[in-house]
Amino acid sequence: MRHSDPAGSTSQPDLNLLRTFLAVHRSGSFTAAAQLLGLSQPTVTTQIRSLERQTGRELFERLPRGVAPTAVADELAARVSGPLDALAAATGHGPAGRTRPEPVHLAGPAELLSTRALPALADVVTRGVRLRVTMGLTDPLLDELRAGRHDLVIATTRPRGRTLSAVPLLDEEFVLVAAPVWAERLREPLAAEGPGVLHEVPLITYAEDLPIVRRYWRHVFGRRLNCRAAVSAPDLRAVVAMVRSGAGFSVLPRYLCADELASGALVLLDEPEDAPINTGYLVQRPGASYNPHVDLVRDRLLHAARDW
Repeated sequence: MRHSDPAGSTSQPDLNLLRTFLAVHRSGSFTAAAQLLGLSQPTVTTQIRSLERQTGRELFERLPRGVAPTAVADELAARVSGPLDALAAATGHGPAGRTRPEPVHLAGPAELLSTRALPALADVVTRGVRLRVTMGLTDPLLDELRAGRHDLVIATTRPRGRTLSAVPLLDEEFVLVAAPVWAERLREPLAAEGPGVLHEVPLITYAEDLPIVRRYWRHVFGRRLNCRAAVSAPDLRAVVAMVRSGAGFSVLPRYLCADELASGALVLLDEPEDAPINTGYLVQRPGASYNPHVDLVRDRLLHAARDW
């Protein structure tokens, strides 16, 4: 039986073209689809162009990073995904052909994964979910997500473009902190004279370019930061430990030092009415997934984050 395509033609695309189309639609990238299908990227590009010629319609908008499906592509995907998935299952290549779901590949900042996300997923692991975790910086992880290496990424910024689906996960409040030995010497001069009094105090940070501290200075003090890091360690948990030991001061996400603030091991140097906030996002490649555990992990994280 022949079916009309979105352009109204009666041509019947080759199944291989439709499989490639669906892989691109689900992954949001020609490159990621090529990796999923075991094809070269030029082959995927050629097949999509062939399908676009057959349908007479543009299926994907080419973006600087990846592609975005057109309305015609969304309609076509809705029509063919069920039959193609059923065919894959019948031949042993879809979800019904697997004895257990594949591991869920989750990525994000080391600190947030270690202290919040992974503990929240303990219950789903006991129910049979397998996790493969990658820790790193947001921009490289989002590039890897577009390429199909991850299923979910916790990102500290909203991804650009339309190839990735992002939902707000949590708001990080940044706080200016030091150990009590420093706080006793600094709080009153800081309130009276401004942030210049901190320039002679060792600054502990996780990156040489001081992104968190510079943001705090602009947002709270309305001026540029004019000091360098005494210690730079690429893990905020190490920064917490250094500041707690009395090495100096830092700006940290409140969630990461909440226990130290509650116990008095760290003290707020400043309590602005409008503290700087950064929103974190849970990011996923658009389109359906063969793996039901991806949705299980996503939903569990979104639920748990209400209390973070």
